[in-house]
Amino acid sequence: MWEYAFIHDISFDWSPLETVRQMQKGRMYSLERFRSLNDKLHLMDEAVRTHDGNVITAVLIFLKKSLSKEVLFRELEYRQVALQHFVYYLKETGEQKLLLEMLKALGRTEEAALLQYKEHLNIKGQVKKTEYLKNCIGLPLAYDDATFVKDHYTLLDRQIIIEENDKRIEASGQMEVFRKHPRKASILLMPLVTTLYYSCFYHYGESEGTFSSPANLKKTFKISDKQYLLTTLAARAKLKAWKDVDTLFTTKNWLGYTKKKAPIGFHRVVDILHKNNAPVEVIQEYVALVDSTELRLNLASKYKCHNIVIDTYRDLKDRQQLVLYRDKVEKNSQEQRKIDYILSNSQIRWKN
Repeated sequence: MWEYAFIHDISFDWSPLETVRQMQKGRMYSLERFRSLNDKLHLMDEAVRTHDGNVITAVLIFLKKSLSKEVLFRELEYRQVALQHFVYYLKETGEQKLLLEMLKALGRTEEAALLQYKEHLNIKGQVKKTEYLKNCIGLPLAYDDATFVKDHYTLLDRQIIIEENDKRIEASGQMEVFRKHPRKASILLMPLVTTLYYSCFYHYGESEGTFSSPANLKKTFKISDKQYLLTTLAARAKLKAWKDVDTLFTTKNWLGYTKKKAPIGFHRVVDILHKNNAPVEVIQEYVALVDSTELRLNLASKYKCHNIVIDTYRDLKDRQQLVLYRDKVEKNSQEQRKIDYILSNSQIRWKN
């Protein structure tokens, strides 16, 4: 791209229009003869009219070399198509300093600020990157972008603190969770959700005042209840910490009565528990809490929660389905005897 070689010694006296036509055809051309500002701007306008990106960019490269930055920026401000091509060219060639200077000169402060923020990608070393991000907090960004940059800095700063502390703890062998489950990777530069999962895995139960506690992360980064619940469930289920899982969904009303509640839906709880190889007795407790009868039956059948299937067909007074299910359970098992007992119960008024 942009492979238009300038021919310095050609004496063709072409107009701007004739020159861009030569360029389009891939023939020899010279731009050096266009010396006045008026001719150069005319050339740029003719290039834009071709709608040929390569021609436009070749002319812009020439203007970049032959005009002062101030003049080039000023004229591009009135030629948005050419400006867009120039912005793209500077991004592609990595001329970030010139691009930043131009955006600021044109009053595109938010775009310039975002470009400045993205420079952190080229910075090596976590401490230097964190310091750079800290300096980006005061940039003139839109509210949402400014919040994102601030959260990015806070997260990386937090990760550095957690990483250094956990390295020491793991090396000392003080905490059982690190001994049983050695860390597989550094937490540095991980996304927020991954950081929360890590915190729920290694630092669950810590007070909100500590940087590494899940509650602190939730509050600091305004993590939604559903996202927090999903992430915590996945981490504690991975550790087979079933009591912690139970506590997640246990709520107490003002009278002191407890009940199970899942904002994410108990069907999702069941799926996550199954993925983490939870025992049937744990899974069936949550399958039983699924409101939809059809979904509850499907899940109970899928995960072999026989008692829930049996009790549901009994409550539905569906004798036919109960008889069919009898053939699916193990012969002479407790479940089969339970079905036989229900089928022989004359007090039940079957619907079929």
